[in-house]
Amino acid sequence: MIYHTRKLVKPEDLNAGGSLFGGTLLRWIDEEAAIYVMCQLDSKNIVTKFMSEINFVSPARTGDVVEIGLETVKFGKSSITASIAISLSKNNNCLLYTSPSPRDVEE
Repeated sequence: MIYHTRKLVKPEDLNAGGSLFGGTLLRWIDEEAAIYVMCQLDSKNIVTKFMSEINFVSPARTGDVVEIGLETVKFGKSSITASIAISLSKNNNCLLYTSPSPRDVEE
């Protein structure tokens, strides 16, 4: 399953340099991943164990729309591994990429 959601960057989401706080983006990712996994497992009893390779590529500013895409990579006995990609909807530029991507997960 592939899941997409969007967030509007508001003035309260910005750092002193006028771009989106990295921590705000990480919170959005964690929230959306939690919702995604709760729906996949039909359970609210979940916890984020690990986020890897967070690579901030370009800034987001007030009024930008950030798109968060999640895809299941692997189901474990008690876990789900998801790949997450973030982009700015206005120009589809990559804002951030996290791994693992499907090619990074061993079977």
